[in-house]
Amino acid sequence: MLKGLLETLRSMTEKPVTIQYPEVKRPVRARFRGRHILRRYENGLERCIGCALCAAACPSDAIFVEAAENTDDERYSPGERYARVYEINMLRCIFCGFCEDACPTEAIVLTDNYELTFTDRHHSIYTKEMLLEPVPEGGKPTPQKVEPGVYTRAIPIMQDPTD
Repeated sequence: MLKGLLETLRSMTEKPVTIQYPEVKRPVRARFRGRHILRRYENGLERCIGCALCAAACPSDAIFVEAAENTDDERYSPGERYARVYEINMLRCIFCGFCEDACPTEAIVLTDNYELTFTDRHHSIYTKEMLLEPVPEGGKPTPQKVEPGVYTRAIPIMQDPTD
């Protein structure tokens, strides 16, 4: 009985591990996978080219991608196609990160945001507008009107780091 009482007194003097959640956010680990975002290039064009490799890699079939053709009058991404419809069903998503690994343009990224709430099933489907990050400083919103022949590759030519 005395051992139990001593343990109780010892635990009363220790610092509590409880955090005040809404005011104080707990830091996440470096490899944490949270809410998805669709990234953009610096000029404002979307990185997603509508290839649907993320949807094919998703084991829970939570991603739906419908591609459409880019034109020079309405340019959404550098390639010949773009994702006209991009939806993620967050009730089905298991946050495995396979979509992030499968994307050739690194368009879909899992961030460290863990505050995902919705009150009904319709709000659990994140659309392209909800997933797209804001237009960067100095960029133009999509769709953009561009000169013919400017964008002929889906992925920009990478610079050799040894130069």
